[in-house]
Amino acid sequence: MRSLAAILLLCLTAGCAIQPGEKLSALNGIWIPARQELGGATLPAAAFKNSSLTLVDGAYTTVAESVDKGVFTVGDGKMDIYGKDGVNAGKHYMAIYQLNGDELTICYNLDGDGYPAAFATKGKPKYFLSVFQKKPGAGN
Repeated sequence: MRSLAAILLLCLTAGCAIQPGEKLSALNGIWIPARQELGGATLPAAAFKNSSLTLVDGAYTTVAESVDKGVFTVGDGKMDIYGKDGVNAGKHYMAIYQLNGDELTICYNLDGDGYPAAFATKGKPKYFLSVFQKKPGAGN
């Protein structure tokens, strides 16, 4: 039984060591919000006009009303975000994400108590959706 558990643990560890790193590097770059919604309501472009999200090898920096920094992990289309500096320091957010070329869509559960089931916020006041475009020449 111990041998089986050890083999399973080794396989899981090996798989996690390779695949998340590949996904992380694909996310590297500076991302500019193109569309955002919260709880089913589309936010006006002025609300995120000067915002950006920079992702580099599992670290993030968000520039909005303030600057927030932290780390994130990915796997199976899910994202765990851990705030380290700024307004979100000490917080853990759960999200789902989808990368299509130079477009990154992230749906966050701001309560941090589970992953969203879909890229939709209607009827979910604590769900935040952001569609980003990669800044040309940034992390390509």
